[in-house]
Amino acid sequence: MATLRRLHHESRAVAFILVGMVCISINDTLIKFLSDGYPLHEMVFVRSAIGIAASFVILRFEGGVSLLRTDRPAMHALRAVLIVVANMTFFAALAVMPLGAATALFFVAPLFITVLAIPVLGETIGLPRIAAIIVGLIGVGVMMAPGVDWGGIPRWNLLLPVAAAACYAGMQVLTRKLGGQSTAAAMAIYIQATFIVVSVGFFLVAGDGRYAGDGDSEALEFLLRAWVWPAAGDIWIFVVLGLMSAAVGYSLSQAYRLGTAAVVASYEYVALPLAIFWGWVVFDEVPDPIVWVGIALIAGAGLAVFARERALARPVASARPIRRG
Repeated sequence: MATLRRLHHESRAVAFILVGMVCISINDTLIKFLSDGYPLHEMVFVRSAIGIAASFVILRFEGGVSLLRTDRPAMHALRAVLIVVANMTFFAALAVMPLGAATALFFVAPLFITVLAIPVLGETIGLPRIAAIIVGLIGVGVMMAPGVDWGGIPRWNLLLPVAAAACYAGMQVLTRKLGGQSTAAAMAIYIQATFIVVSVGFFLVAGDGRYAGDGDSEALEFLLRAWVWPAAGDIWIFVVLGLMSAAVGYSLSQAYRLGTAAVVASYEYVALPLAIFWGWVVFDEVPDPIVWVGIALIAGAGLAVFARERALARPVASARPIRRG
């Protein structure tokens, strides 16, 4: 009976992570599509306002607002800040980089999860995982090599999705520690609320565009340009962004809450071919041959980590029976 229950939870976790990856790919595509005309913090505010409303509806069915109470507020706050920074830096990368390439660089996150799990969750890693981490970092180096044509964007912009991956990894490790005590909707609400606070802060400080600069950095301009009222044809895109935000927050939290990391996280790689597909269809982006090599190294390294952990029947982020939420 226990085995059947575990398999049921794992199958539900896989379904949630697949839904989450589809929603993420749509979300990223829409944000990149809007990045020429709107500041990032405006999009974040609108999508989070809609997302938190949807999450409260879900929370009502999970048990009500009483589930928002927690005895670990500091850890929830840190988790929320990490995912906000991860999103901001990744979305800034989308404004200047091909969608598929930015997503591929972001997929060093599972390797960072493996490393962070050592001090945070007491994991130990052997030579196979150490080798996978090295291969993944080589893939990052290949994509950042001087000979790769990135259309003249400053090289430091390539570090944005890598920084996003590091923050995301920290968030996921903390999620594992918190998963047994909070519902998926509650944890999504904490994050959406942090997004709203941060975006309002951006508006109060830079909402008039005074810090947007002279266009030397598209990424910084995307972060700091002035708020504008959405055009009539773009309002529906903002609404979809909000719904995607709620779906992503809930689906990912629920997936990691129900399943083990070694199983669930490997399915996140569905987002990589989806990103390449949307980049090709919507933006006519096709990665350079050398970028394909880097993508293969990063994806192969991450999947090797998950394959190793599944063979050992051990979660990639923790050996303890605590489900991430």
